[in-house]
Amino acid sequence: MTHPPSPARILVVDDDAAIRHALVAELTAAGYEVEEARDGAEGFRAFELSEPDLVLTDLAMPVADGFDLVRRIRQQGATPVVVLSVRGSDADKIRALDLGADDFVVKPFSVAELLARVRAQLRRSAHEAPAAVLRFPDLTIDRERRQVVVEGREVRLTPTEFAILDLLTREAGKPVTIRQIIGRVWGGAPGTSPDVVRVHVGSLRRKIEPDPSSPRYVVTEPWVGYRFVAEPLAP
Repeated sequence: MTHPPSPARILVVDDDAAIRHALVAELTAAGYEVEEARDGAEGFRAFELSEPDLVLTDLAMPVADGFDLVRRIRQQGATPVVVLSVRGSDADKIRALDLGADDFVVKPFSVAELLARVRAQLRRSAHEAPAAVLRFPDLTIDRERRQVVVEGREVRLTPTEFAILDLLTREAGKPVTIRQIIGRVWGGAPGTSPDVVRVHVGSLRRKIEPDPSSPRYVVTEPWVGYRFVAEPLAP
């Protein structure tokens, strides 16, 4: 007799009791097992004890803030971390992502958006090793052959364009900062500016997007970077 899979365990860390309790209620109703903590220090203790599948954390908290919590969790491994970010705090989003956060949800947020981001990160963590061939609607990427096919037609990308596409698809569903792209694609080479990244992303879009002015695959995260948003087709 087969047993249904155990529900994912989520740790909610927020110093606002009302927000914390609302999150716990919504996540529990969605079928998750949920634990809660009031600050970063308490959150890290709970993280070590319960080994959750995902952490949802605020940033501004007493005792130890969300930045410290993200850093300490990332030192322990690859558990997905979704940050709750106040609207307009773009520098905080970038700092959290650079420390290793996997995504952010801007306050105030809808429950539907939050649950969608949670599901996306749980899917990513369940399939950490990316397939050699990725298939999306009208787009196929063969990593080993470094081949890209759009609507049945092979398109030729420059090595830099392919490296950007490869990075974004490996992190599909996750925002990737300009700094992370420079670090991974250019090796952090001095003098590589955000404008250089934008030029190459623009060229990549012209080659793979049905409408580059309204991207279907590579979308802009304002003031942060880019996100690959298409869902892979089932094998």
